[in-house]
Amino acid sequence: MRSRLQTLVIFAAHGLAWLIFIFVVGLSCIAFLSQAVRTSSRRSFKNNINVLIIGIAYVLAFVMTVSLCVTRRISMFRRLQRMSKERMAIGKGDAPKAVRQFITQEYARACLVTFEALPKDAQQEGWGRPGSKYAGIHFRRSLLSTIRDIDAVSRLLIPSQPPLRPNDRMLHHLRFVAPLIPKDEDGISPLHYYDSAIQMARHAEHEPKEREYEIGIGAADQIKKM
Repeated sequence: MRSRLQTLVIFAAHGLAWLIFIFVVGLSCIAFLSQAVRTSSRRSFKNNINVLIIGIAYVLAFVMTVSLCVTRRISMFRRLQRMSKERMAIGKGDAPKAVRQFITQEYARACLVTFEALPKDAQQEGWGRPGSKYAGIHFRRSLLSTIRDIDAVSRLLIPSQPPLRPNDRMLHHLRFVAPLIPKDEDGISPLHYYDSAIQMARHAEHEPKEREYEIGIGAADQIKKM
């Protein structure tokens, strides 16, 4: 709003300056013409060489002024058109040394402020810790994204696998391939761990922890290898 008001003020001041200039030039032209008439022997505009000279002089001045303004406007327009629209690195000859040093100092200060503002030793619930191998991974979304991969692997073994339904437990959906998945000494297969992880990711109020994610994603990898 403020910049728009400033633009209007500048535009009004520019227009007012032109009006004052035209008014002053018009008065001077009238004054010269009246003086030329008063000093002539006939005291008339007819056959008055001085009036003709004054008129030609003002017409030439007007034409030259307009031509200079138009030429200046065209030159500025062409110069702006030649300017690159892409970002360019500032060289030593593009700005004074003091300006370049100021830009460098401000850029370094902005980088330091940004670095200091970064969270340190912070972890958002349900996300991998910064700097770890799980950094940037959302545990719940990552676990749920493995369902279609597991379903695709099971269909390679059993093409007539029932269609995947949104709320099916993985134990029920993969019941036909469950015998092919090896079990541990306690009789529990990776499918049981994977089913528990998927159920927790679907329905638990709290976000999955890193250990829970590791168990679930590890079980998914073992199922893919069957």
